Amino acid sequence: MTIVEKILARASGKNRVSPNEYVTAKIDVAMMPENFRLLNTILSKSGIRGENYRIWDPEKFVVITDHRVPPASIATAENQKSSREFARELGVKYFYDVFPGVCHQVMVGKGHVLPGSLIVGADSHTTTYGALNAAATGIGASEMAYVVYTGELWFRVPQTIKFEITGRLQDFVSSKDIILHIAGKYGTDIAQYKAIEWTGPVVEEMSLDGRLTMGNMSVELGAKFGLFKADQKTNEFVKARTDKEFVPVESDPDAEYAESYFIDGSVLEPQVALPHSVGNVKKVSDVGGVKIDQAVIASCCHGRIEDLETAAEMLKGKKVHSGVRFYAAPASWDIFKEAVDKGIIGTLIDAGVMIGNPSCGFCTGFQGVLAKGERCIAATPRNFKGRMGSPEAEIYLASPETVTASAIKGEITDPREVM
Repeated sequence: MTIVEKILARASGKNRVSPNEYVTAKIDVAMMPENFRLLNTILSKSGIRGENYRIWDPEKFVVITDHRVPPASIATAENQKSSREFARELGVKYFYDVFPGVCHQVMVGKGHVLPGSLIVGADSHTTTYGALNAAATGIGASEMAYVVYTGELWFRVPQTIKFEITGRLQDFVSSKDIILHIAGKYGTDIAQYKAIEWTGPVVEEMSLDGRLTMGNMSVELGAKFGLFKADQKTNEFVKARTDKEFVPVESDPDAEYAESYFIDGSVLEPQVALPHSVGNVKKVSDVGGVKIDQAVIASCCHGRIEDLETAAEMLKGKKVHSGVRFYAAPASWDIFKEAVDKGIIGTLIDAGVMIGNPSCGFCTGFQGVLAKGERCIAATPRNFKGRMGSPEAEIYLASPETVTASAIKGEITDPREVM
């Protein structure tokens, strides 16, 4: 069996499962971000009274307020207030209010993600946790209402496709470039309701920060799950954050894959997704010269220490272009503090970068909003029309390296040209 088949078999109490089989599986962890308040709305509309509803296992349910932090409207403030009240009413043990950071970073940073586990989250980028060898996927709020009460959910066992990334990445080429290259070459539906296993020498050498980006954006390829084998990096990361026992899972040598794809990482160049699709991808070297107004490194896809450190290294002794607003937001306050301690934040500020608080705001159009006709290049996961403000603005997606190089030059720039 493949990784996802083994995890779903274990969670559904079976010795073996096969693609397209339907199973009812026990959930190891469930997470809701700021849409937690919808749970109360769903119950009210269903006629279910609060005293008749309970969390199946308080140790396995996590709520994180992160999308609109701090609240910038009365409506948001009221919604967050109702979430706090409902969390107290339900007895949510792991309720992270506005402080800790972006939900997916908080989940991995606080030790809620274990290798070999089955996780659902009421956010599409829950696939992020595949970087830690977990089968993790996004579900809707109505499904989550069922999960929170019963602790289980049905799944159709997905086929698995394998991407093997060979060779060695060039300088200033990173995991984001791999994802964008695949989206551009194969399309954003290449893994529609399938699991992706990310393998090969490049993946083995890659940092966990890089893997988290690829797990995160697996959903942008249509994937139900985006999985990595656990290795020493994985185990050390998890053990540093929890004393819970875990059992990593890897595919059998004779596991069957629906398709296998091979990418030569050695020849890969920096990539950029043009408006208004993750799949509208070109080499940065073929797009250079497009003027930008804004640059962003943030979100559940980036804003980790490696991303911020890369930007700081590139900006040493340089300044952000006078016509560019460059925003960087660490993905959590733990990362923020580490970046302060390492001098990264100071370097970014000296270069003219505006530092934001950990939240989803710069990705979802609640902070750093774009005006009509403006262009932004962003290390975030999505660039559809109106994502960051005006529907008449343009969003380009790229790696932190390309975003930083572009902020320095004031136009979309291959980072190899700047360094």
